[in-house]
Amino acid sequence: MDNSLSTPVSEPERQHYFIEQAKDYIAAWENKNHRKPTACVTTFGCQMNARDSEKLAGILIAAGFTITADENADFVLYNTCTVRDHANQRVYGRLGKLNHFKKNNPRMKIALCGCMMQEDAVIEKIKANYPFIDLIFGTHNIYKFAELLVAMLNTDEMVIDIWQDTDQIVEDLPVERKYPFKSGINIMFGCNNFCTYCIVPYVRGRERSRPPEDIIDEIKRLVADGVVEIMLLGQNVNSYGLTDRVNDDCNYGLTDRVNDNRNFYPDFPTLLTEIEKITGLERIRFMTSHPKDLSDGLIQVMKDSKKICRHIHLPLQAGSTRILTAMNRGYTKEDYLHLITKIRKAMPDIAITTDIIVGFPGETPADVEETISVVKKVNFDNAFTFLYSKRTGTPAAAMTNQVPAAEAKQNFGRLLKVVQETARLRTGRLVGETHPVLVEEINAQDSLMLNGRLANNTIVHFPGKPDLIGRIVDVKLTESCGFYYLGIALNY
Repeated sequence: MDNSLSTPVSEPERQHYFIEQAKDYIAAWENKNHRKPTACVTTFGCQMNARDSEKLAGILIAAGFTITADENADFVLYNTCTVRDHANQRVYGRLGKLNHFKKNNPRMKIALCGCMMQEDAVIEKIKANYPFIDLIFGTHNIYKFAELLVAMLNTDEMVIDIWQDTDQIVEDLPVERKYPFKSGINIMFGCNNFCTYCIVPYVRGRERSRPPEDIIDEIKRLVADGVVEIMLLGQNVNSYGLTDRVNDDCNYGLTDRVNDNRNFYPDFPTLLTEIEKITGLERIRFMTSHPKDLSDGLIQVMKDSKKICRHIHLPLQAGSTRILTAMNRGYTKEDYLHLITKIRKAMPDIAITTDIIVGFPGETPADVEETISVVKKVNFDNAFTFLYSKRTGTPAAAMTNQVPAAEAKQNFGRLLKVVQETARLRTGRLVGETHPVLVEEINAQDSLMLNGRLANNTIVHFPGKPDLIGRIVDVKLTESCGFYYLGIALNY
């Protein structure tokens, strides 16, 4: 039957319509096979991908699927990452296993989405070498998943729907959260920075921020559903609202509205201040901050806050100003160190983590020594170190002074040793103290132990009963084990 005349045009109503259509298909499948179909959603990459996967899983559950971790399922969806070439290769490698599963179960459906799918060369390779894939879509139309799912279920042809860009933000769709007591919240999408090594602006598009009232409303609904901790997500949360604001000189709160058709966006510190007012919300995190946009206002808001966690992830990427300039990072080594000094002066107890790339084109051992010097001066609580990955389509990929792999690996080893030593000393400073811990799950290695997280994002393992999961409890930190603590919960 042709339902096109009754199909809603506006979102998210249109996607809810297609969820209902998918339900009919799944109900017929279940009646025929005497069981619910299973679906496996596998996430590659960042916290924003993880949040997207929760939305995808929510739509699948609403349609009638049972979610499983087993990739030998009736429907498998890979939500891909393309920040490094290794991420692409992991996906290609695992597609071979899915092909084997599909040969044994011809009814199986396989879908690929996410950042990797925004690359033209990837799409051509999949069409040529992986014809068993049923559905491909990218980052800009994640919200259309229900509609694309129905299209896939009604054809034996490969369905491909890739958008080059979008200005749309569509939320208010089903979500299946990994944890009932904490959740990520998308506050903005895309990136305007164009670091020379990074593919993200090309696959995620330009920055666009969610209306602040939509963010506040979503958080209130989550808190009413039992969430005590939220993480605000964006490629660069510090630039929230900057490209969407009508008048950058305005000072206003979220309650100050103008009776016309213009949208007014606060800056990120103002958004945080308003979120903190939400009753029942106990912890606020955010990820990721770009050093060039981290304002004195944000430092002050964090200092004064009772809910914003004392942790900030502030990617350094390199400690050499020459390399930072070649990376188009927008700050110098001295700028970064000055920023760290301001943050630590305001909040001596804050945990600072970072990202560092080794082997960027033109980097010398002397440049790496500068990075090591910064690591020693800052004393990061943790640092995620990466070998430079050449990404086709970025300016850095075309640079002629690529660093030989052997040299890059040697420099990486030198840096990693210092990172581990400084982080271990920094983490151990809290031994003997008692701190609030959000209890997250039962320890996978010992069922009598629980895993929790300090406000500074450090993991704590301690004995406890499962009924503590989702609660914030006081834990005495008895031993530092490198990058985590052992502890004892008090009064529980």
